[in-house]
Amino acid sequence: MPASTVAQYLAALPADRRAALNAVRKEINENLPEGYEEGMQFGMIGWYVPLSMYPAGYGENPKVPLPLVALGSQKSGMVLHFLCFYGHPTLSTWFTNEYKKSGKKPDMGKGCVRFKKLDDLALDVVGRTIARVPVQKHIANYRAARA
Repeated sequence: MPASTVAQYLAALPADRRAALNAVRKEINENLPEGYEEGMQFGMIGWYVPLSMYPAGYGENPKVPLPLVALGSQKSGMVLHFLCFYGHPTLSTWFTNEYKKSGKKPDMGKGCVRFKKLDDLALDVVGRTIARVPVQKHIANYRAARA
């Protein structure tokens, strides 16, 4: 049965994964602009625009809050899904450039960063990226991408 809370999700992980995800979670929460909420979304820890702020929801589904980023543990490692990169190519480019400047090699897909251990991740770049996306800007970018 999938976890219904962040605490349940983390408790089910091996200690090393739990420690890594807690560190990433702390960085995100410390840099998260006002208005977002944290919870379980798509089977991972997610940060999203609450339906009270954007009732149309994700994919125009009024039951699914608009996601910003998701953090998960997979068989082959851990992953951050930056849903905020879709419709915001300048943010994605900025992230990639900053990541490379950190001296770490990003293992990236179009909107995700995979990492096997916390030291593989440019944690400060993750935090600075999150800080660059206020709720209203995220909603506007999402709407523009869907227009």
